[in-house]
Amino acid sequence: MRTITKITLKYFISLSLGFGLIPGLFGLNKNLGTAGAQFLKIPVGARAAALGGAVTGMSDDATALFWNPAGITQDHTHSLHASQIPWMTYFNITAVGYTMNLPRRGTLGIHIRTLGMEKMEITTELEPEGTGEFFDSQDIEVGVSYAVKLIDQFSMGFTAKFIQQRIWNESASGLAADFGTLYHIEYGNTVIAMSMRNFGPDLQMSGPDLLVFYDASEYYPNRIVPANKKTEAYPLPLIFQLGLTSDVINSAYFHSRFGLDLVHFNDNDEQILMGLENTIAQRFVIRGGYRFNSEKSSASLGVGLNQRIDKLIFQLDYAFVMHEYLEDTRFLSLNLLF
Repeated sequence: MRTITKITLKYFISLSLGFGLIPGLFGLNKNLGTAGAQFLKIPVGARAAALGGAVTGMSDDATALFWNPAGITQDHTHSLHASQIPWMTYFNITAVGYTMNLPRRGTLGIHIRTLGMEKMEITTELEPEGTGEFFDSQDIEVGVSYAVKLIDQFSMGFTAKFIQQRIWNESASGLAADFGTLYHIEYGNTVIAMSMRNFGPDLQMSGPDLLVFYDASEYYPNRIVPANKKTEAYPLPLIFQLGLTSDVINSAYFHSRFGLDLVHFNDNDEQILMGLENTIAQRFVIRGGYRFNSEKSSASLGVGLNQRIDKLIFQLDYAFVMHEYLEDTRFLSLNLLF
């Protein structure tokens, strides 16, 4: 009991220091609004989108790979997630995640997320109808995760991932890491969680289209040498998220769970996320969420269906996210637990 108390105290102290110091470090960054790889901010999973992103302590399946890697330490042996999102008319997002629980050795996970577009014809001032050439773009994230329960109440997880952005023939790539923790409290089935995502070095574009030929001497013309245009490096969207999740009602036929998250970005203002999930007869789910201080989106709604077939749990979720300036977004995702 003393050991658990010491771990609890150390956890809260570390969490408080992290939440206090990391925003201070972010405040030193003068590149407000200039972080790249913005696709890493797009919600993964219809459940998370419907809850307004307030899922740091609520993610308990393969979607936790995208939100808080500590959340993959659950009782089910395998978890599989797949989702497809049509994003802002021209783009499509695909996300797949898989976790495997190793008895007494932790949980392993792997995930991939891509954002792409269909090819578009290149036009110029001299050829406004098109040059006959086409370009496209694609962003990709591939990650491997490991999480473990140190005690029954406390879990921690880590993700190492590869990130690449490409537009036509130019690309930028690098490595990054996620880290997360979960602490369970018996009262109200409460969870206190923390995650830090996309911690890594800056990215910088390079490629053959940046190749130019330069005359290095004004005294001896035609001494052309190859050179490359230098692009400016840009940081990843570093995200620090602290969440509190607790039961509101927990009965045999109705379960209501509330989530509250605080989010700090290195390239945007802080946000408060709230979400409420209501499960009826352990099968039908109604969700709602709201993002405070967000210009891109605010309210969100969603529904879900849970179906058990022998040892397989089938979860189908849908979400509708409203945006103030751009068109609303619809999410559809599938989870399998077995």
